[in-house]
Amino acid sequence: MKRIPLVAVLRDKGFKILRADALAALTVTVMLIPQGMAYALLAGLPPIYGLYAALVPMLIYPFFGSSSYLSVGPVALVSIIVLSGLSVHAEPMSQEYIELAILTSLVAGVIQIALAVLRMGFMVNFLSHPVISGFTSAAAVIIAISQLKHLLGIEVRRASNIFVGLQDLLGNLGDFNIYSTIIGACALIIILVIRRIKKAFPAALVAVVLGIVLMSITGWADEGVNIVGQVPKGLPKLFIPEITWDKIVLVTPLALVICLISFIESLAIAKSLAAKKGRFDIVADNELWGLGLAKTAGAFFQAFPNTGSFTRSAINEQAGAKSGWSSIFAAILIGLTLLFFTQFFFYLPYAVLAAIVIAAVISLIDYREAIHLFKVDKRDFSVLMLTFSLTIFLGIQEGVLAGVILSLIFIIQKASRPHFAVLGQVSGKGIYRNIRRYREAGEHNSLLIFRYDDDLFFANAEHFYNSVMQEIYKRDDLRVVILDFSSVSNMDSTGVMYLKRLQDYISQKGMKLYITGPKGPLRDFLRKNKMYEYIGQDFFEEKIDHAVDKVKDKQTT
Repeated sequence: MKRIPLVAVLRDKGFKILRADALAALTVTVMLIPQGMAYALLAGLPPIYGLYAALVPMLIYPFFGSSSYLSVGPVALVSIIVLSGLSVHAEPMSQEYIELAILTSLVAGVIQIALAVLRMGFMVNFLSHPVISGFTSAAAVIIAISQLKHLLGIEVRRASNIFVGLQDLLGNLGDFNIYSTIIGACALIIILVIRRIKKAFPAALVAVVLGIVLMSITGWADEGVNIVGQVPKGLPKLFIPEITWDKIVLVTPLALVICLISFIESLAIAKSLAAKKGRFDIVADNELWGLGLAKTAGAFFQAFPNTGSFTRSAINEQAGAKSGWSSIFAAILIGLTLLFFTQFFFYLPYAVLAAIVIAAVISLIDYREAIHLFKVDKRDFSVLMLTFSLTIFLGIQEGVLAGVILSLIFIIQKASRPHFAVLGQVSGKGIYRNIRRYREAGEHNSLLIFRYDDDLFFANAEHFYNSVMQEIYKRDDLRVVILDFSSVSNMDSTGVMYLKRLQDYISQKGMKLYITGPKGPLRDFLRKNKMYEYIGQDFFEEKIDHAVDKVKDKQTT
C-alpha cells in the first residue's frame, strides 16, 4: 500500500467532497440501523451487536481498503454462517456464544491480515462463478427459512439441518401467533413495495418505525409477540476476548470460511461498483488489509464478523458518495445512535427484523443465472446445482467447503486436459488453422502439425503425449511431426520427460520431430534441459511454415 486512500482523496479532490459523503452517509445509516439489528439476530446475537459490528469496522476499513463505496458491517450471509458454525458449540444469545462470535471475528481478521502480508489476494480466482452463485442461492434459502419462526411466532428446535426446522415449522403451524404473523407480513410487504418503487428509500426503517409505533399503542407484546426489549445504551466498551488455544482451534474452521466468503463477497461488490464509474483500481491485497483490520479492531469493541454489504454499498454509491469518508460519517451517526437513541428500540418486534432479513436475501437467490447456464452451458449449470444441493442438504459451512473442493477439481480437470488442435494450411503462405473448424485447411498426407494450447507440466504431460500419439496412430504414411508450441509458455521436468519419450518413439519409427514457435522462457528452459541437443538444433523453428519448407526441401533433395 503506497498511500492511505482517505488522506490521498482529500489531497487529490479537496474538502469539497465531504458534503456529498456526509449526505450519502445519512442514507446508508438509516438503512444500516435496522439491517444491523436484524443481522445480529440472524447470527444468534442480541440486536445491539449489529450496531457494534458496524461502528468500528466502518471507521477502520476506509483507511486501508481500495474501494470508495464499500460499506462494511454486518451482512446476512456471514451472519447465518456464524449461527451455523457456533450454535453447535454454545447456546445462541448466551454470553459464551457472544464471546465465541467475537473471537471468530478476531481470528478471521488475523487470517486476512496474514493473507494480505503474503499477497494472497489472487486466491479469490479459485472459486468459480457457478459455485459462488449456487452457494449464495442456497444460503439465501436457508436464511429465509430460518427467519420464518420469528415471522410466525413459532418455536423451532435449534439444529444445523434445515429440514429439522422445516419439520418443526410445518408441525407447529397451528400454534402460530396471529399478531406476529400480521406484523411480519405487513413489514415484508411494505419493504418489498417501497423497494420496488424506489430502491434507495430506507424501506426497512419505515417498517421498523411502524412496528415500534404499533407495538407501543396496541400492547400486543402481552399477546406473545416477541420484542427487542431493553437495548444497552452507549458505545461498546473495550473488550479483550478470552484467547486460549482450545478456543482458537474451535473457531478457526469457521473463521477460515468467513475469511474466504467475506473476501470474495466484498471484492466482487467493490469491483462492480468501481466498474460503473469506469474505474479499475480495486486491489485485492488492499481489500484483505482493510477487511482484516476491520474484523480485528472490531473484535476488541464487541463486533462479530463483518464484511462489505452489496445493498448498502450500492445505496452509498447511488446517494453520491465520493470516497471512504462516507463510511467515517456513517460510523459517527451509528455512534450517536448508540449514545442517545437506543431506548426507542424497546418495542421493536422480532417479526419486523425477520421481515428485513427475508427481504434482503430474496435477491440473493440467483435463479436467472441458473436458467441462463441451463441454456448455454450444461456443465456450469450442473456445478451450480450440485453446490446448491450440497449446501441445502449438508449446511452452510459444508457448502462452502464443497464449493472450494468443486472449484479445485474443475481447475485441475481443465488444466489436465487442455485444448489441442491438428492444423492444416489455409490458402496463403504461413496460415495454419484447426482442420476441425476450417474445411479449407488442407493436411499433408505425410505431415502432422499438432498445436497444444497450454503450458506443459506434470498435470497434463501424459494427456499431451497420449493426444499426439493418437493422432500419429491415425496416419499410416506419416513421416514428420511438427509440434506448434506457440501457445506453450512454460514446461516442467515431467513435460520434458514426456517430450523425450515422444522423440524416442518418433525416432524409432524413422520419423522426424520439429518444434516451432517456442517463446523465450520456454527456449531457455529447453536449452537448460539440453533438449536442443536431444532433438537436434536444426529441428527448432520460429514458425510452422519454416519447418514445412525445410521438410519440403529435404524431400526434393
